[in-house]
Amino acid sequence: MKRVTFRQLRVFTEVARQLSFSRAAESLHLTPPAVTMQVKELENYVGLPLFERQGRQISLTMAGEYFLVYAKRLLSTLKDAENVMARFKRVETGVLTIGMISTAGYFMPALLAQFQREHPGVDVRLDVAKDLDTLVKRMQANEVDLAVTGRPPKDYALRSEPFAGHPMVFVCPPGHPLLGVGHPPLQALVHYPLIAREPGSEVRYVLDKYLRERRLSPIIAMEVASSEAIKSSVIAGMGIALLSLHAVATELRHGLLHQVEFEGTPIMRTWNIVNEASKVLSPAAEAFRYYLIEHAERWLLARDGLLIGTAASSS
Repeated sequence: MKRVTFRQLRVFTEVARQLSFSRAAESLHLTPPAVTMQVKELENYVGLPLFERQGRQISLTMAGEYFLVYAKRLLSTLKDAENVMARFKRVETGVLTIGMISTAGYFMPALLAQFQREHPGVDVRLDVAKDLDTLVKRMQANEVDLAVTGRPPKDYALRSEPFAGHPMVFVCPPGHPLLGVGHPPLQALVHYPLIAREPGSEVRYVLDKYLRERRLSPIIAMEVASSEAIKSSVIAGMGIALLSLHAVATELRHGLLHQVEFEGTPIMRTWNIVNEASKVLSPAAEAFRYYLIEHAERWLLARDGLLIGTAASSS
């Protein structure tokens, strides 16, 4: 296998991730025939089929699954070497992949756009994970350089640094009975259906902790894996919900949603920038880490500060 190239390894791992030659081609900015050719050449060098093909469906063979482990290790080692060499040259160029939980999507693209305007040589990519465990696995596989999350992982050798406040609030539709109470008693929570994020998400973790500490057991009418779907459901009058203030800022400003001022709200958390402790960050990754720590909180306060201040003063 001395003739195997890193280009072939990159193509192979992307096809294995997508389980589709056409989607891998789109992701790699190649043509499908070029992707197919690279995989065929790799299989010839390895001497074994790496994919099983049934019509348009493909899957990894057992040999392919084993080879994928080593391909990822080789690509990860190469990326670390590139990062170390870039630090010697102090060049802020190349691809920077930021992993994040979905809630961070309400503000990260705008911050990334500002960062990229100041660092035009950096090609920034976003990788949105459905939950914290998925995000950690992608970090360990060296698929993302830095991760933005709320609750920092505990059981891993990671460096986690807070860079901004992350308030969470209960919201309801206009005209809801709870809005006429001022500061409704906590027990009122059990009288109205709750629409909650799915277990494993950051928002659900915070909700469960809040309810557990107050020994409340409200009716969870729906579990939804999307903040957008939850907002739509609340606006439609299907229940109340706990969501990130950053996720509902626009709806609050336009009166589509209203805060419910329960005791202990807003629930103040923090946003964190996370990376593997043993990983040598590229100059671009270091620059973005510094940018978030220095500028993100000021930017978020400028955007949502009035809402945060109003919620905090009323709790």
